[in-house]
Amino acid sequence: MTNTINYYHSLVFFISCIFFSSFEYLRSNSFILICFFLILILGVSHGALDNIKGKKLIKIYKIKNITYFYLIYILFGLSIISLWILFPRSLLLLFLIVASYHFGKEDSEFIHKNKANFFLITLKGSIIIISPLLFNQDKTLKIFSSINFDLSNSLFIQSELLVLMLILSFISNLIISLNNSYDEKSILFMDFFSIVTLNIFFNPLFAFTIYFCFLHSFRHSIKLIFKLNKNFKKGIFLFIKKALPLTVLTGVIFLVSLIFLQSEITLNESVNMVIFIGLASLTFPHILVEYFIEKHEK
Repeated sequence: MTNTINYYHSLVFFISCIFFSSFEYLRSNSFILICFFLILILGVSHGALDNIKGKKLIKIYKIKNITYFYLIYILFGLSIISLWILFPRSLLLLFLIVASYHFGKEDSEFIHKNKANFFLITLKGSIIIISPLLFNQDKTLKIFSSINFDLSNSLFIQSELLVLMLILSFISNLIISLNNSYDEKSILFMDFFSIVTLNIFFNPLFAFTIYFCFLHSFRHSIKLIFKLNKNFKKGIFLFIKKALPLTVLTGVIFLVSLIFLQSEITLNESVNMVIFIGLASLTFPHILVEYFIEKHEK
């Protein structure tokens, strides 16, 4: 599994680099609809097995009816959307911290001797937020502004602080990789430099989409595929079959939301809101499901 991730990671990194000749074009274009559909098709699918994990959870807590899991999951997601509308600044700050932890944790799960704490894992995942703010700040601030969060006057976006955070994120990778194999170390550092490279070359939304769909989601999906079946070919077909219903349902909800919002605001603002608020509403319950299962397994 580690070798599969390593080779794939190298390919993504190489493809990112060869786009250097189109530097200005790629930085000035977000390919917003391409990003939207890639996230719907590939990004969302890595969490589309939460219903299977839900069945495992209700057995753990001796609940007979799976409907309770679905109701709690949906209500939790809807409450996140409601809180975002009512308290956008507070919730976005919380989401960025939670997302940093989530990305850092899931992107280092292949490490066999991973004893990193919450702080180290969050620092590792914070590269996803730090890089676009450091290398393409104006466009990143516009994205934040479109989802009702103005960072333009914040001390957090000062270049000195962002560079320090970048260094700390790099150091967190060093610490996490201690006492691990060369392959595992190389994946961690390729991960770091791939994200930096993507944000230097690409528009922040496009850079995030490539990372989210082809690095983060792909890695987590591979883990799920091997859990379903040790044979990769059999596992991938099983994964598609099981992930398809919730992926399609989520896609329909995102599309309906986009059409509704577009009647009130611009296409770019609509897509940004659907992507980031939608991902927040999925990320929080997804993390909770993972937490309760891991707590039981420990």
